[in-house]
Amino acid sequence: MADLDDNRPYTVVVGVSATSKSQAALTWAQHEVERCGGRLIAVRAWRMPTPPASPAGAPAVDVPQPGDVEAHAHQTLEEDVAGVLGDDHTAEIRLVRGGKMKALIRAAAEADLLVVDAPRQLHAGPMFAHRLVYSATCPVVIMPPAVTGEQSTVARVAKSVAGGLVPLGGSAEYPAYRPPMRF
Repeated sequence: MADLDDNRPYTVVVGVSATSKSQAALTWAQHEVERCGGRLIAVRAWRMPTPPASPAGAPAVDVPQPGDVEAHAHQTLEEDVAGVLGDDHTAEIRLVRGGKMKALIRAAAEADLLVVDAPRQLHAGPMFAHRLVYSATCPVVIMPPAVTGEQSTVARVAKSVAGGLVPLGGSAEYPAYRPPMRF
């Protein structure tokens, strides 16, 4: 966490997801920066893709060059941030090579605040947020699904299963079945 006595601006780092674009986190972080007169750093982790191997052991496709992958990731991050904050945003765009957890921790090492959306996937889910909070050196704000409008994987699966049950109940091939009476 940054020292309170130094002369650098209040710094908010926001993790920007490649899938959800982290609209709630970006918007909230931008308002926080405007309120405090600081700077916003939009961060995304990136990795080199692993090309699939052929039966001969050689890559089945052309292997992308690291510079090309990084340039594409940077451009995509710029577009995602501009899509949420507008073309005239003042956010600094920063790519960090590696996994999401380490990238966020590294980017927030000198920050005053880290802002992220709640993880959308169960396998990363609560444990990712928990590890992030305990690993960060600054306060962490996590936008819950109720704020972001995202449904958790559990909610999406439950809704899908429940939606399938209603038609099944109405078309069951048990003519002798009669639902209980309601009083």
